[in-house]
Amino acid sequence: MEPFPSESRMRWRRIDVPGREEARIQQVPEGWRLTGELEVEEAGVRAQLTYVIDCERDWRTRQAIVTGAAAATPIRFELGADGVGGWTLNGEPLPVVEGALDIDLGFTPATNLLPIRRLNLGVGARADVVTAWIRFPELRVEALEQSYERAAARIFRYDALVDGEPFRARLDTDEFGRVLLYEGLWEAEAVWPPHQPATRHWQTQGGDV
Repeated sequence: MEPFPSESRMRWRRIDVPGREEARIQQVPEGWRLTGELEVEEAGVRAQLTYVIDCERDWRTRQAIVTGAAAATPIRFELGADGVGGWTLNGEPLPVVEGALDIDLGFTPATNLLPIRRLNLGVGARADVVTAWIRFPELRVEALEQSYERAAARIFRYDALVDGEPFRARLDTDEFGRVLLYEGLWEAEAVWPPHQPATRHWQTQGGDV
């Protein structure tokens, strides 16, 4: 992949239900910081959420804070990670996600970037990961076993097992690993800096976010 820009912004829209998000990724002295704001309605739950995720230089999650409201109920998650698989939730040990290196926020495509960049798979390679998953719309933290396969330079196959049922999706990315299309769920409306299309049939709508 191309070296990640020191600052990046994205705007996504949800494909299957009402929802929009604006996100930002910045390089900071310790590594990377992801921030985002979104509104989404799913399974009768309307939510307005913000998040801040701090990662090491190799994209391992070290902290994630999610705040906002869902179904008019205030929520706040403060997760800490030691970078080698240990986690806390609101200051208390969280053994249920022991071994995870990545946070996965179930309401945004932003966090798929973290294992994509951290693993840096070659084309045709596949890797299994465990994430600390904030499930949505339930808004609870669980461990989620996943796999990523780099099917082509900018195409990943994502697999997970949710409640015993297989979940699969194609993720179309740009040269930096940012998700442009999450099959059936999210589509990028604008990205900055602009990506360089691999083919003619995928173009951003341009502009800053």
